[in-house]
Amino acid sequence: MSDFYIEDCDCNSDESQECERHFKCVCDTRQKKIKANRTKLRCGNSGSLVLPANTIAGTSFTLTTVSVNAKDLRKPCINLEFTSNISNMDSGLTLDFQIFKQCNGRTTPIPIGPVWVFSRPSGILNSNTFSFFVCDCDICDDECCVYSVVARVASIVTGVTLINHASLSAFIVDNDCNACKSR
Repeated sequence: MSDFYIEDCDCNSDESQECERHFKCVCDTRQKKIKANRTKLRCGNSGSLVLPANTIAGTSFTLTTVSVNAKDLRKPCINLEFTSNISNMDSGLTLDFQIFKQCNGRTTPIPIGPVWVFSRPSGILNSNTFSFFVCDCDICDDECCVYSVVARVASIVTGVTLINHASLSAFIVDNDCNACKSR
């Protein structure tokens, strides 16, 4: 005969710990199934740009865009990722990059996130990857938005500069914990 026996215990109570000390307690634990948040991926168009020598400071260019439809998502949050390759030929260069959004036909673009700065002193012949990401969780359910990356020349370009393979992608997810429970 055994020195202990199996007894049903309430596994979520304080008794359970006491029960486990004196008896071999068998708890039937069930894992709650959590539904995954819905996720969408949107890839924008790839753009390229040639900045001629002596481009003046303050000149702006739209490099790439991506369209996002938050239809059927609850409290959507969007991770926007930008990447490009910047080459210049013996020129000093400072460029400011920022993402803007225009939603549901609004005419005024809204800046998203900080201004990202790419800078290179003159005399360096090089090519660099330049990338950053920004999250936008200030978007309404069922809202359609176009996100754009705008580059602004912050200092006079002293030589030819190429911005190649500029692309913007968007990962859109449900950001509402209750959205999982309601399905």
